[in-house]
Amino acid sequence: MPIPSYRHFGPALALLWALPAQAGSERYEIDGRHTRPVFAVKHLGFSTQHGRFNEVRGSIDYDPETGTASIDVTVEAASIDMGADDWDEHMRGPDFFDVTSYPTLIFRAENIVLDASAPSRVKGRLALLGVVRPVELAVSPVRCGLEFSTKRHKCGADVTATIRRAEWGLKKYVPFVADEVQLTIPVEAYRRGP
Repeated sequence: MPIPSYRHFGPALALLWALPAQAGSERYEIDGRHTRPVFAVKHLGFSTQHGRFNEVRGSIDYDPETGTASIDVTVEAASIDMGADDWDEHMRGPDFFDVTSYPTLIFRAENIVLDASAPSRVKGRLALLGVVRPVELAVSPVRCGLEFSTKRHKCGADVTATIRRAEWGLKKYVPFVADEVQLTIPVEAYRRGP
């Protein structure tokens, strides 16, 4: 489902994608310090290059008893980090993430099940460059417990996925810079409240 621009869509997109609270679930707020998506892409046939996004926020409504969950995560596109200032600026520009027009990447998934004893497959929707498309994530077993350093309850997992960037309009230099992108995302989230 294409959308013209988040600048013009803003609140309407939020309402369109509003997530119902899961019965019996608790709200977990994303820990942005320990949730930083990393991507890997083949570069000109020579090597695999990596980048990451440094600013992530969002929430997970999760019921540890049943494993049912809904996920709402926003990534600040301008927080892309390739390890070199000029490269970062190029990736923020119109050839790639066009952060002026599309400042965020959004992932949402509803009515999913996360397993604490085995890997899960999660189907959701990724909004990137004004295009919303389905994406499937592989999620490691979810671990919840008390984080000793903060004395707060936290859940976490490792997430992986493979996408084709051209499906979202990121076509620059394909096929010399590969269309296929590998995603690796460590996710940690604190339970809201005590």
